[in-house]
Parts: sequence; structure tokens; C-alpha cells
Amino acid sequence: MNLAPAGARERLPLAAAAATGIQVGAATVASRYAIAETDPATLAFLRYAVGVCFLLPAVLAAGSARIAGRDLLPIGLLGIGQFGVLILLLNYGLTLIPAGRATVIFASFPLLTLLLAAALRQERVTAPKCAGVLLSIIGVALALADKAFDPAGSAGGWAGELAVLGGALCGALCSVLYRPYLRKYPALPVSAFAMLASVGLLALPAAARASLNGPPQFSAAGWLAVLFIGASSGIGYVLWLYALGRIAATRVTVCLALSPLTAVLLGALLLDEAITAPTVLGVAAVAAGLWLALQGEALLSRRRAAGAFIAKPPP
Repeated sequence: MNLAPAGARERLPLAAAAATGIQVGAATVASRYAIAETDPATLAFLRYAVGVCFLLPAVLAAGSARIAGRDLLPIGLLGIGQFGVLILLLNYGLTLIPAGRATVIFASFPLLTLLLAAALRQERVTAPKCAGVLLSIIGVALALADKAFDPAGSAGGWAGELAVLGGALCGALCSVLYRPYLRKYPALPVSAFAMLASVGLLALPAAARASLNGPPQFSAAGWLAVLFIGASSGIGYVLWLYALGRIAATRVTVCLALSPLTAVLLGALLLDEAITAPTVLGVAAVAAGLWLALQGEALLSRRRAAGAFIAKPPP
């Protein structure tokens, strides 16, 4: 048995999960730019429509894996939940509370995933996992300390906060429920079909907005941002499902703590946003939290195995 902190078979899934966290942060920065030229519903629709178009050639080239008819509905519903419902709840919350506060609330995603996975007996709740998840949430809160609790935009009160928390809960539930299907099928066809289902839902509010305001009018730079958001989302979702199919959902979702930190760093580089001392402390806390959640469990197993070996009487 390989008792290394991150075995060879886990390194690629962990790297995929980390890449997804970074991708979400980069897409958030691009979305900040693009949203000035459109509305949240239209941008969400275009994001995943481009993502589907980006994935389809790869799906057709692979060609061999087909999803059984009985699994199409649950996978489609998971896609609608992961993208459509989550995005709509998050965008609604963002109209009522500051973005920083919403980001900190949404950082509960891995904690909710851990609780749901434990309730469904997919994972064990252990001290390293809990400590790592909680420390990553504290790190995100520190990184966004100057924005997270800004009183501006607090008129929505509990409605906005509950909407964001509902979006995190929806994403956590979908992440846990995906696992049986990712053991049966490759991540690529599941990604494409789930994303296509979400596009069908997001098309409804986008069409309603277009009927009132006309089609989106992006600048050349705006279209480039949309293409980047969509293409990176397609790749990121494949990586996300690849990781979910191979390692525990909590270990995957905790990597989402990288997304607000990526957004902060890229915002400083590209949008001239300031990096403060709490941001630096937050980065350190998230790094420690990720280490505990990803490596602490392996170290705990190693100690248990060593203890069992010592306690075992000789033959």
C-alpha cells in the first residue's frame, strides 16, 4: 500500500481540482470585465453555451462512451443544479449583498460537501478534513476582510445571504451525487451533457432579457472575455468531474478556496485592485487549510497503519 501523503494515483486528480479552483478565479475576473457590457443571465448563458461548443468536438472525437438512457435524466438534473440553479441563486444574492460577503458565504461549499458526503456515508468526518476546510474558510474571510462585511448593499439582508448559501448547498449536493455516474462513465461526455442541460435552463432568462433589451452588444475585448470564460469553463468542468470521480468530494471542493485568492491576485495585476495585509494572511491560511485537507488525511492514515503494525503480535 502506498502511504505517501499524496499517492501517485491521487496526484493528477488533486492537480485537476486545484486547476479548477484557479480557473474559477480567473473566470471571475474576466466576468467582472464582461458583465459591464451585458447582464448576469445573458453572461451565464453565453458562458456555458460556449463551453458546450468547446467540448462537443472532443466528445465526438472520443465517440466510444455513451450514457445509458436511464442515466440521462439524473445527469441532466445535476447539470441544471450545478450551473443553472447555483448561478441563478448566486446572481440573485449578489444583487442584495456585497460581492465580498457573498464570496465568504460561498466558501462554505467544501464544508457543506463534507457534511453531505458524511450523511450519505461516502466519506468519514475526520479532524484533518474539518480543520483544513474551516481554515480555508477563515483564509478566504481574511483575504476579503475589507470587502466581505461592507455595509453597502445590505438592505437585502437575510434574503441575499440565504440565496448564496442555497447556491453553495446546491453545488455541494451535486458534487456528492455525481460520484456514481463518474464511476460508470468518463468525465468528458458527462460534462458535455450536464452543461448542455444547464444551457437549456439558462436560455430562458437570457431570452427574456434579450426580448426586452435586444441581443448583447459586446466590444471586441468583451467577446474575447466571453470566449475565455466559456472555453475555460468547459475545460474546468471536465477537470472537476475527473477529480470527483477519483478522490473524495471534500478534497475536490476544498480546492475552490483557490478561486477567490486567484481573483484577488489577478484583480491586482489586471484591474489595479490593491492587495492588503489581510489578503497576504488569507493566502497563508488557505494554503495551510489546503495542506490539512489534502495531506492531513493521508498522514493520519499513515499513523494508524504504523500503530496497527506495532500492535499486531508476531506470528
